[in-house]
Amino acid sequence: MAAAEEKAQVAPSSGGGAVMAGEAAPGTTAKGSTKGIPIMVRAQRSHPLDPLSAAEISVAVATVRAAGRTPEVRDSMRFVEVVLLEPEKNVVALADAYFFPPFQPSLLPRTKGVPVIPSRLPSRRARLVVYNKQTNETSIWVVELSEVHAATRGGHHRGKVISSEVVPDVQPAMDAMEYAECEATVKNYPPFIEAMKKRGIDDMDLVMVDAWCAGYYSDADAPNRRIGKPLIFCRTESDSPMENGYARPVEGIHVVVDMQNNVVIEFEDRKLVPLPPPDHLRNYTPGETRGGVDRSDVKPLIINQPEGPSFRINGYFVEWQKWNFRIGFTPKEGLVIHSVAYIDGNRGRRPIAHRLSFVEMVVPYGDPNEPHYRKNAFDAGEDGLGKNAHSLKKGCDCLGFIKYFDAHFTNFTGGVETIENCVCLHEEDHGILWKHQDWRTGLAEVRRSRRLTVSFICTVANYEYGFYWHFYQDGNIEAEVKLTGILSLGALMPGEQRKYGTTIAPGLYAPVHQHFFVARMDMAVDCKPNEPYNQVVEVNVKVEDAGPKNVHSNAFYAEEKLLKSELQAMRDCDPSSMRHWIVRMHARCFLPSSLIF
Repeated sequence: MAAAEEKAQVAPSSGGGAVMAGEAAPGTTAKGSTKGIPIMVRAQRSHPLDPLSAAEISVAVATVRAAGRTPEVRDSMRFVEVVLLEPEKNVVALADAYFFPPFQPSLLPRTKGVPVIPSRLPSRRARLVVYNKQTNETSIWVVELSEVHAATRGGHHRGKVISSEVVPDVQPAMDAMEYAECEATVKNYPPFIEAMKKRGIDDMDLVMVDAWCAGYYSDADAPNRRIGKPLIFCRTESDSPMENGYARPVEGIHVVVDMQNNVVIEFEDRKLVPLPPPDHLRNYTPGETRGGVDRSDVKPLIINQPEGPSFRINGYFVEWQKWNFRIGFTPKEGLVIHSVAYIDGNRGRRPIAHRLSFVEMVVPYGDPNEPHYRKNAFDAGEDGLGKNAHSLKKGCDCLGFIKYFDAHFTNFTGGVETIENCVCLHEEDHGILWKHQDWRTGLAEVRRSRRLTVSFICTVANYEYGFYWHFYQDGNIEAEVKLTGILSLGALMPGEQRKYGTTIAPGLYAPVHQHFFVARMDMAVDCKPNEPYNQVVEVNVKVEDAGPKNVHSNAFYAEEKLLKSELQAMRDCDPSSMRHWIVRMHARCFLPSSLIF
């Protein structure tokens, strides 16, 4: 991921990264190229938490590929994920103390009261998930990105394999290349072509095949095979690529695809369900709706910041009013927020969280009928929220004075791809922060609220998800997910009604489903290296029993319970008791501090 400015006030970056073989970093000279393998000049210009640069990804991929025993093994390698192997927290503390902003020596660990000051930071490392298409094996590799080689190789920094491990009985996330291969495999399968002809479809260019992970419903779905169970849709016009094909699901066809070998291994035309009739109003682009009228009652709304934004950016380090944090990005999670802290008057910089992100989401469908019973999408783990992120559009996805960040990731064959303007950072007006009017004098005071928003948007098949982290002036942090896009629909027989969904148009219904988002929050409320960890306390509102302590029957109070283990902390929401959770410093720490969820 790389920072990309758009008229923002940006301080000189101390983060840099790498250059490719044959290029020279500023102030250096690159000598030689080591047989075409990318090399990196100048180590330690990147903060330990900075996302991998494009050059670092190239080095990691080339290092792993070069470690393959034979040309066949190297050619069979598919790179599912290449991410930063995040360092230990004490390494981050060292970096933030002396090498990078916020330059806080108080973060340094101490030995006998004396701060430990290193001469350099440990080398950055990459973690790679590699799928071998020939053997159907998944392996995890760790590559060090700054081994210094002999002078005969130019003294450059390049990758070194630290470890590799084959993980049995698993399948990694699917890739966009596999989606395309699955679609081509199904559309070229003669029995499928005949099944579509029975439904009046002769043009395979109209057909959409979406590969879905198989799930695990029987031993036939065991992960010793890489299989997909696709869903089928069909557009009405081949010259309308923006037509909403998801509005015409094709049902009754059972297909299972061997994704490793790109062959159909199961096929059955079980039931002839009519395609939903065409309806241009189900489309979503101006050129395809054909009949919609543009609204004339919406006037322009202009966001103007004539003096620029209130935030400051240094590489991936963000400062806004009293907040500061680092931005990261991974192919699975998308946006990651690191090292969140708040400048609190004479108490100085107060740590709040080591790491914030959405690590998984699941979408279970409630229709027991084929094919909807197997819709149970884990969109982060099976597809990748970050890999499916968008290049954001100024004026539509984000408004105002915007700072963009690019994202780098590997494609399936190991090449590096970049999503420009992938993460958006901007300020938003958010109504009033507070107000009070004295009824005696009639005098009032009011303050506007402003928030800093960091966001990205991704598309997983038919659905769009917008992920937003908001930072407020009153010390609040808010995580928000916006769902948009298109429903995953089903077709109906004439006159049919489904108990497990809602009919939304003739021959078309939306199965009932849910979206569960899993946020991982590694909290650090007022924590420093080598200090006790935070505690989690559950709070429930209790009603006092009637009696001498509650003679008016109006008493209620908040009761706290310390959650001592992960098992104890597996709790449900309970609005009836106003249940919430507090993350606070360990009881051994002196200053009272907490964060409420």
